Amino acid sequence: MTSRFLSTALLKAPFPTNNCHTIFRKCHFASAAVSLKAKGRKTREDKPKWTKFQSRGLLTDTVQNHFRFGNLSLSIRDDKSSVKMGSSSGVKIEYQAQSDPTDPNDVPVTIVGLASHLAGLQYGDVEHKLGGRVSEGEWKAALEELKSSSDSQIYVYSNKVVMAKLPVACSRHNAPSRPFAITKLAKARTAAISGKSGESFILVCNRSEVYASGCALARAYSLYSRKTVSGSLPSSATSDSASDTSSPQKVVTVEFICPNTGGGDASSLTDSDLTVLQAASHGIRTAARIVDTPCNEMHTDAFIDEVRKVADSLKAKPPLVIQGEELREKGFGGIYGVGKAAVHQPALVVLSHEPKGATQTVAWVGKGIVYDTGGLSIKGKTQMPGMKRDCGGAAGILGAFYAAVKQGFSQNLHAIFCLAENAVGDRATRPDDIHTLYSGKTVEINNTDAEGRLVVSDGVVYANKDLKADVILDMCTLTGAQGIATGRTHAAHLTNCPDWEAKTHRAGRASGDLSFPVVYCPELHYPEFYSAVADMKNSVADRNNAQPSCAGLFINAHLGFDFPGAWVHVDMAAPAYSGERGTGYGVALLNVLFGEHVDSSLLKNAAASAADDSDQSKENGSTAKKMRLQ
Repeated sequence: MTSRFLSTALLKAPFPTNNCHTIFRKCHFASAAVSLKAKGRKTREDKPKWTKFQSRGLLTDTVQNHFRFGNLSLSIRDDKSSVKMGSSSGVKIEYQAQSDPTDPNDVPVTIVGLASHLAGLQYGDVEHKLGGRVSEGEWKAALEELKSSSDSQIYVYSNKVVMAKLPVACSRHNAPSRPFAITKLAKARTAAISGKSGESFILVCNRSEVYASGCALARAYSLYSRKTVSGSLPSSATSDSASDTSSPQKVVTVEFICPNTGGGDASSLTDSDLTVLQAASHGIRTAARIVDTPCNEMHTDAFIDEVRKVADSLKAKPPLVIQGEELREKGFGGIYGVGKAAVHQPALVVLSHEPKGATQTVAWVGKGIVYDTGGLSIKGKTQMPGMKRDCGGAAGILGAFYAAVKQGFSQNLHAIFCLAENAVGDRATRPDDIHTLYSGKTVEINNTDAEGRLVVSDGVVYANKDLKADVILDMCTLTGAQGIATGRTHAAHLTNCPDWEAKTHRAGRASGDLSFPVVYCPELHYPEFYSAVADMKNSVADRNNAQPSCAGLFINAHLGFDFPGAWVHVDMAAPAYSGERGTGYGVALLNVLFGEHVDSSLLKNAAASAADDSDQSKENGSTAKKMRLQ
């Protein structure tokens, strides 16, 4: 029904004016949002009758067309304008044990969880967010509707109090917290209530899923924006700090209800838990902002400044920076060779945390290609856009380092950033050039677009040779083949240690940063790099032979296949972004994977839950034939 016919039908409709608000609440049109108000009469907005609105449409306050008929006021807005994306660059996220009472007319609330969890909610659990707009009887009616409805969302009070059901389907390779559904929902809700100064989420989940659920929500609110339209907040594009008061901020409050704790004090989050969540949120959004920022702003020197800012915020010692010609002089042929043609020179940057009493040294190495043209093996016009994201590994490690140190990492922790712009110029590396990397091994370049493995190889060797690391993890947006092998949501990890292979997979499920192992078989895959004139080539001979594994083995070869410590390689090329936005991938994964070194019950509960796969596998196995993926 078009807006013209709709307005005619409504104006001719034989209903008394004093019932117009009731009729409005019981009618919903997929093609238009309609608002009727009896002019000069007291409406029932203060005490709305609970009604379930169909989830296909959205009900909002803004209208485009206005008509009058007697004492009736009729407003019509086409559905095309009902979903208007609002900028999230000025959003501040606050995790609270229980937030202050609010009125949903001012601060809309979304209650999220599995249907079985939502069904057990009591009116008193959420009353402080309802502002008297929903009575206890109306809440109970909503819960009854929840049990019988197949809709994913129940509109309890207009679109300002919404219960959202998470999908039931969850296989053994997915995260039990359903993080992707939470992120998607949060983005959609923010779009639906654009213009509000605040927003509230109540996440109903098991305690072991609190960390992953909180991180999933943080991914929905990107920081970077250079929009100049009214309402955007460009000053927030480089900070999510509450101290940025130059522009108004929208505050999103997040609280949790854990049905599996049995209630009481155990169901509330401690101050320590909230600190962990807040640090993770900051790390995730910082990493995503760096990935979203174009290279004319986020060049290598700007990335170094980001590292310095993190060091200052943690009161850590200034980072070590080896840059430009000093790289060549010290033998970092991989990083130098990739970035020497760029105006902003390549660099190896090391950020260190060395607490007293540490007995182990952990090194995280990140690929930080701030832009990848492909070099002289140049990318095409459709492959090059988006290559600002090629620093996703280094960005994720910077965010993870912040979160880990902020919550008291007990062991030596070093973050190594291998920064370069793979630019085209008269000084650019040519195919057929031979470079000597920090390992002392020579590499014949047969593809300048396989540059990430060159810079990261220098980084992992530095971690071993100079830092004497016991555990080395590198994280890279390394291969397009990763997305083909493990998909858009799962990273691919490769390791010399079977225990770490299993731990990384479990940590992915517990954190929401999913990862799945790929084949580790150097004797069959490493020969792909054979060179007649150097120790190896930098790209495989057969691109159909386990590319993600081969790319990781190139790095492993420089570290040494006989490396006595644990080495983990995480290729996260696809999950580093979703749509046109960075995801902050890796922050949650690394903090759960190394959560044993942090005094946080939240992280340890998540890790312990992931370690016990038996219940999840049994549950999914028994329902596999019945499960229908939506």
